[in-house]
Amino acid sequence: MSTAAPRPAAQDRLWTVDEHLEDILATVRPLEPIELQLPDAQGCVLVEDVTVPVSLPPFDNSSMDGYAVRVADVAGASEDYPAALEVVGDVAAGQAAELLHVGPGQAARIMTGAPLPPGAETVVPVEWTDGGLGEGPVDGMRARSLAPEQATGHVRVYRPAEARAHVREKGSDVKAGDRALEAGTVLGPPQIALLAAIGRGTVRVRPRPRVVVLSTGSELVPPGEELRSGQIYDSNSFALTAAARDAGAIAYRVGAVADDADTLRSTIEDQLVRADLVVTTGGVSVGAYDVVKEALSHVGDEDEAGSGIEFRRLAMQPGKPQGFGSIGPDHTPLLALPGNPVSSYVSFELFARPAIRTLMGLQDVHRPTMRATLTTDKALTSPQGRRQFLRAAYSEGTVRPVGGAGSHLVAALAHADALIVVPEDVESVEPGTEVEVVLLG
Repeated sequence: MSTAAPRPAAQDRLWTVDEHLEDILATVRPLEPIELQLPDAQGCVLVEDVTVPVSLPPFDNSSMDGYAVRVADVAGASEDYPAALEVVGDVAAGQAAELLHVGPGQAARIMTGAPLPPGAETVVPVEWTDGGLGEGPVDGMRARSLAPEQATGHVRVYRPAEARAHVREKGSDVKAGDRALEAGTVLGPPQIALLAAIGRGTVRVRPRPRVVVLSTGSELVPPGEELRSGQIYDSNSFALTAAARDAGAIAYRVGAVADDADTLRSTIEDQLVRADLVVTTGGVSVGAYDVVKEALSHVGDEDEAGSGIEFRRLAMQPGKPQGFGSIGPDHTPLLALPGNPVSSYVSFELFARPAIRTLMGLQDVHRPTMRATLTTDKALTSPQGRRQFLRAAYSEGTVRPVGGAGSHLVAALAHADALIVVPEDVESVEPGTEVEVVLLG
């Protein structure tokens, strides 16, 4: 949660992208760790190393359906001269291996995952045997015996087997005392599987942040409804909710709020009970109906001097108007992003995504960046003194712009998987120039 207010700024100051992001990351703190059951821990970040309490697998077991035998008893076996062995019983998965002992000239029918019985040194697949039927090689195992004493008879083995063949050795995956997972690991399905396999029912993690997303504007209509004159569909709340989930958060889409300061303020206050971060879009510029500024400019935390929401102008394009601060009794961080679709999405990637990843407790909170060669028909232009972020498509070390520079061109955004970064002191970028690229996918 937030612990300090952003630095005060003069109204006419132009902030850099780095200054604004620095303030956000200095204010947002990782969420407090909690103990969660494995199904609830998916997507969360471990806060401590996990040590293996028991080796995996915990015992030698068969990787095939077949017969557990001694190596000497099948040495030299062939289809012309098979090794004939006495079958002393079955070993099924979940059965104690000590129930049987394989002696000279003997074999135990064994199922995949079953423990290797004492005396046995290797496993021959059932396809290398007659399956006890006496009719040549078989394709698979017969129905399993009901009890070891019923698995009598003989089996012919047509091929030799080396020691420990088709045996999964105890500890061959991980050994007791090994470090299974490091603190800072994001728990996905494979990590959940490992934790379950070593017997961990719960883990200590930082919970996934709860992010409330709402857009503002009386002109906004939910998709699926009929548009009237002067109205547009609300895309921002859907885009940013999806982006928050992609970042690892639990996201709640409130939808569009009309241009009324009291309504917006009460809506945000109602949402604070389920928010670790609030993200708004629209109403942060200098228009007559910039409701977010009107509603939140003078809202502060009663018990923390200097807190509240501060609105700034950033030296960037798109996304010049931005707001950030904390709100409510728990000092919940709030990011106020511009309303144009491209501006809001770019702003989310630059500021909200790192904030979410910080709340999760991750060390690397930024999208990956790299250098790529610009492929375009003509030079790119950029306003002097602004850091520009252009939608682009990246492929094998090259990058090309997608769509125009307008911050309302959402169709081009759907075909972009990267952002070209043009520094503040660069006004023109020629084709073939190596540029910085932020990878979005």
